[in-house]
Amino acid sequence: MSISILQHIALLIFLFSAIAYAILDGFDLGVGCLHLFARKDEERRVFLNAIGPVWDGNSVWIVISTGILLAGFPKVFASLLSGLYIPMMLLVFGFMFRSAAMEFRSKKESFLWRSTWDVLFFLASLLISIDLGLILGNLIQGMPLNHTGIILWDQLCFINPYAFLIACFILIFFTLHGCLYLLIKTEGTIQKHLLKLSYPLVITFLGLWLFTTLATYKYFPFMMGRIFKHPVLIIFVIISLFGILFIPYQLYKERFGWAFIGSCVAILSLMLLYAIGTYPDLIISSKDPENSSLSIFNSSSSPITLWVIFFVALAGAPLSIFYVSYVYKIFKGKVKLDSTSY
Repeated sequence: MSISILQHIALLIFLFSAIAYAILDGFDLGVGCLHLFARKDEERRVFLNAIGPVWDGNSVWIVISTGILLAGFPKVFASLLSGLYIPMMLLVFGFMFRSAAMEFRSKKESFLWRSTWDVLFFLASLLISIDLGLILGNLIQGMPLNHTGIILWDQLCFINPYAFLIACFILIFFTLHGCLYLLIKTEGTIQKHLLKLSYPLVITFLGLWLFTTLATYKYFPFMMGRIFKHPVLIIFVIISLFGILFIPYQLYKERFGWAFIGSCVAILSLMLLYAIGTYPDLIISSKDPENSSLSIFNSSSSPITLWVIFFVALAGAPLSIFYVSYVYKIFKGKVKLDSTSY
């Protein structure tokens, strides 16, 4: 097997784990962003228990993504960790506080205790969602990367108009994704309350999606360049449109499971469009895109390391997929609170 094939396999494994994280932990983060919109303690407990059995397993996918990036493309990992040091550290703090809030929130019945952890859970979910959007926005538009792989900018430059737009889009999309998941897991008055919340979320999501798409096409036309060169790739645009428009239609019909599937399809297709638009680059250099960008070809590890990644993925992927499927099968159905609940 050639080095080029191994590099593409490592890229596909990374992309698979990143998409799995966006779909699975995306609704966890969305539930966290909706947490303070619950009207009373019982509703907040329902929200927490809707994701309680699965949130830690969902979060594992970002660990897998990071591990593959470190092992398979170490130059990219080093550049991101140094050039985006602040958002990377904010991610770490966000995961720490979100996990602590999930576990500690219901340990005491004190109003102050629970309110404190409720706020922290909400803020941590908000922080992670926005932070991921800022990172993604900077990866799309490129960063001042020199020929040695160092990002030459002030650390606060990661906050810029386009990255902020992507962050807002990701935040609303994850929140809507979480709301759709909660609609599946709840019933009665809680479900009716969530349905009312879903309408402004859908409208805002569609508006941001349209604005983000137009802004990306205008300022970063290379993201659509490969699709224009290879018209067969238009299928991913069609799938994306189908998934996005499928959400409000199924929500209007109150078929919440199908609306959630539409949301998953939209995330999948948008992530694939991002990968198609930036391929083969992992970090685009805004200073010299042709010569200084880090691609899968000039930033990968040695062949033996890529072989190890391949075999580990070959053994681990079926187990991971089986575990995820089994957990969701065991905990399917509506949330019922009892003495063992969060």
